[in-house]
Amino acid sequence: MENTPQLNEYHYELPEDSIAKFPLEKRDASKLLHFENGAVEHFKFSDLPKLLPQNSHLVFNDTRVIPARMHFRKATGAAIELFLLNPVAPSTLIQQSMQSQGPVTWKCMIGNLKRWKAGEELENEIHLEGENYRLRARLLSRETKEVAFSWDPAEVSFAALVEAAGEVPLPPYLNRKAEEADKLRYQTVYSKINGAVAAPTAGLHFTEQTLEEIREKGIPLHYLTLHVGAGTFLPIKHDTITEHPMHREQMVFSKEAVSKLCQATGNIVAVGTTSMRSLESLYWYGVKLLSNPNAEFFVEKLEPYAGSKTTFTREQSFEAVKNLMERTDTQYLVGATEIFIFPGYRFRVCNGLITNFHQPASTLILLIAAFTNQQWRKIYEEALAKRYRFLSYGDSSLLWNQKIIG
Repeated sequence: MENTPQLNEYHYELPEDSIAKFPLEKRDASKLLHFENGAVEHFKFSDLPKLLPQNSHLVFNDTRVIPARMHFRKATGAAIELFLLNPVAPSTLIQQSMQSQGPVTWKCMIGNLKRWKAGEELENEIHLEGENYRLRARLLSRETKEVAFSWDPAEVSFAALVEAAGEVPLPPYLNRKAEEADKLRYQTVYSKINGAVAAPTAGLHFTEQTLEEIREKGIPLHYLTLHVGAGTFLPIKHDTITEHPMHREQMVFSKEAVSKLCQATGNIVAVGTTSMRSLESLYWYGVKLLSNPNAEFFVEKLEPYAGSKTTFTREQSFEAVKNLMERTDTQYLVGATEIFIFPGYRFRVCNGLITNFHQPASTLILLIAAFTNQQWRKIYEEALAKRYRFLSYGDSSLLWNQKIIG
């Protein structure tokens, strides 16, 4: 690709004391930086409802973080740590696997793998609602790191056992162990669908009161699901950013949500980068359907750049998706995306973004740079000067991009 950004352009100095290690006592007490037309203003997150224009639509990611970090111990005393990544069998759909009451296989990150032989089974006893359950983990392959889970009595879901036995997978940069309070606070108040291993952190600031004030203003709230994967924390190691392997994440759109998005006019505001990546991916899937009614719902990381001259509007694209769902009587559309948004990307759906402050030289900084027309450094320098708190448990921002296409 021509004029591909280089990684060294997206570094900044993030002091350790600017990283929020713990959440504030009140979710909506965080600071809110407002950026529009090059101007920066400062508010509290509780001010968000009055900052949103009347003709806005907010789109949330309702994924729910699972306690994906699980601990087992061998008879020898060796500790084995499993970090659930994505299901392999009998279904690759995260929601189905979590709801399963029978054996499931997941790809995992495995701590102390050298001490665990393929075929060897480990066992934990779990106490749940007055009953004792035996959860077994058997390593199928050291190369693929696939682990088969089974349990008895087999009358509860895998989700229930993970919830009882797992640990909240806090981001590695917090550099601390999860505490009991994290089970509640590393979760949005509107989380619903089990499957993420990292929170869509832009949503952590919302309270029921904030959501109600937005509804009272007449602003519609829409929900989609993108199960955030561990790859979101994968650092970019290549100076030429397009060589970075983007993680594949699973998305779910309901027929109701797609129908409402078809009718949405005005500002579409993504609550978080995961919502934005999902919406932009949905657009590109609709474009594919307009030329191939049987196209697979998968967006490769650089696919949008090859189609950058596409002139279809978001309404035309979303209508194509809605027509597919009606034609196939599909209530929930499941897809996957690797979409990589960096400077040079032309936004097709979102012109508003609510997001936290991200790590230097990360894929998320690149997305912010693209969305703010390369004014990200001005925003971040202002936030650091005003002592904003950064990263997952940090403060928030409301950013606008008026150069929407379609």
